[in-house]
Amino acid sequence: MKSLDQYMNTHFPGLELVPPLFYNGDIGIRFELGVNDESSNCGEGSTYLKEVDHRAITLFETLHPQEENLVLVVNIYDYPAFKRNLRLFASFIKSRKVLYQLKHTQIRDVFTEKDQETEHKTHRFILSCKTKDIRYQKLIKAICRQDLGIRPFMEHDVFFIHQKNHTIFRVYDDRGCDVVAASTEAIRPLYENYQSWILDYDRAEIDATFKK
Repeated sequence: MKSLDQYMNTHFPGLELVPPLFYNGDIGIRFELGVNDESSNCGEGSTYLKEVDHRAITLFETLHPQEENLVLVVNIYDYPAFKRNLRLFASFIKSRKVLYQLKHTQIRDVFTEKDQETEHKTHRFILSCKTKDIRYQKLIKAICRQDLGIRPFMEHDVFFIHQKNHTIFRVYDDRGCDVVAASTEAIRPLYENYQSWILDYDRAEIDATFKK
């Protein structure tokens, strides 16, 4: 794969890997994961959390066949004493050989406007691999648990980029996930097959995008 910046400029010009991904992208879908307002009863094994996991993992697997290439990008924000620590990722990557390919770069704080000065930094980790190299179910569940006080949890922003179809997938927490794409056709199966999971608040905008 060409560098991440080159890839994004080619296929997603103007889009940065920061939340909220759906509202920043031109083509996308925002799905609801947590339903029925049962977040007060969301312990491990609860009906609420089982549905969250089911939806998030189903959407991910629909987009990412096991043998296809993806790029895993993790942003860690404003962590001045941060040191490259593979233990943060080790439990989510199946092979040490793959894990050691993880690249770390330090970039300007992604939330600060480009014309403003800042001392804050974003630590960005990038791993090119195949879907099957990642314990993605464990990682997705950890992301979904970040606001629920259930361990293990992943509190950093995680993006999955499908290199062939040019899609970006991000679960933001137990409430929902965003999928953006370079073309509507790349994610039309998600739109057509999981209509009932689309967030109602954004449904009209999403429908308009796919009916153009």
